[in-house]
Amino acid sequence: MLRKLGRVTQSPRRQSADSLPPGQYLTDKFPVLTHGTTPSIELRSWRLRVFGLVEREATYSWEEFLALPQVAVTRDFHCVTQWSRKDNLWEGVPVKELLGRAQGRPEAKHAMVHCYGGYTTNLPLPVLIEDDVLLAHRHDGKPLDPEHGGPVRLVVPSRYGWKSAKWVNGLELIAEDRPGFWEQLGYHNNADPWKEERFS
Repeated sequence: MLRKLGRVTQSPRRQSADSLPPGQYLTDKFPVLTHGTTPSIELRSWRLRVFGLVEREATYSWEEFLALPQVAVTRDFHCVTQWSRKDNLWEGVPVKELLGRAQGRPEAKHAMVHCYGGYTTNLPLPVLIEDDVLLAHRHDGKPLDPEHGGPVRLVVPSRYGWKSAKWVNGLELIAEDRPGFWEQLGYHNNADPWKEERFS
């Protein structure tokens, strides 16, 4: 059941409080792991583009993004380096909402996520539109820190953390899958932590 919080919809957790994927250990900290430097992104110039195999390409400003329907989800976060952090509260815009407005074409089966700084990651479209996948701008009740992907990062709770790309600025729908940054360097294409899909 979804719980309404004003403009925000709260979604319940999917896993039980004591469950962890195999090979993971629990931490209360939120380590910062990033390839390259943290980009400096001014909100007045931030843009999110939805493009590729869609009927309606769109580019959102910060104000337009915040005006979209918002949700809150509480989910665990699992890093490929074996730490897990429980009960993260993420707030933002469901990816399903954005892609619904863009109207993906029938041949669109995958997506490439683009980020400030040049980072990319790939996802099957059915994973990207899961109900708890969102573009988050708040974490645990506060605006998302730049070190953790602010102003906006993707959150994909069913996958290892590298699929939850930081500093997102584009969602591109594509017909054929192609690897993103870490996938090209040998990380697993699917990245399911419950199957320990760490590396190819």
